[in-house]
Amino acid sequence: MLRPIEDIFKSADYPDLLVGLGDPDDAAVWRLDDQRALVVTADFFTPVVDRAYDYGAIAAANSLSDVYAMGGKPFLALNIAAIPPDLPAEITSEIMRGGAEKAREAGVVLAGGHTIQDKEPKYGLVAVGFVHPEHMLTKGGARPGDLLVLSKPLGFGTITTALKQEVADPTDVSEAVGWMKRLNQAASELAGL
Repeated sequence: MLRPIEDIFKSADYPDLLVGLGDPDDAAVWRLDDQRALVVTADFFTPVVDRAYDYGAIAAANSLSDVYAMGGKPFLALNIAAIPPDLPAEITSEIMRGGAEKAREAGVVLAGGHTIQDKEPKYGLVAVGFVHPEHMLTKGGARPGDLLVLSKPLGFGTITTALKQEVADPTDVSEAVGWMKRLNQAASELAGL
């Protein structure tokens, strides 16, 4: 999918772009100076749970996690949403409130964004953060013999798929929602030690 643009943007032409044009990662990283780099990501998806507030909070936590995954600290975000024109305003408001409260919990200001109409709801954030260029984390940083530490349990996709098929156990859904709404800030900080 990205092949058509690989000849337009050459990594060598952008020495301050530390992550972005090469191997895929969670976010792009642009060096501002020797001490700071900007981490930028955009992430959004369709509803994974039934409660609008939880969906907004999960989507926001997921978007902010892309900055945390790079070892960064998010500080600014923008909403990105696609909303069906016939979706009740109360539901849209709850999605946005869930995202906003999650951003505030992370110490991030949610400063507007962009919304379009679409057949199926989609919500997430453009998230921006800072990282020290020498302390950023990338997917390419793992080496044989490194320890892999999971910051959250596995299996949420299975539970949300079961929820969509109306066969999920409510207790499992509740636990998965709690985990999916958690910020990855502490895990990011620990990984940077």
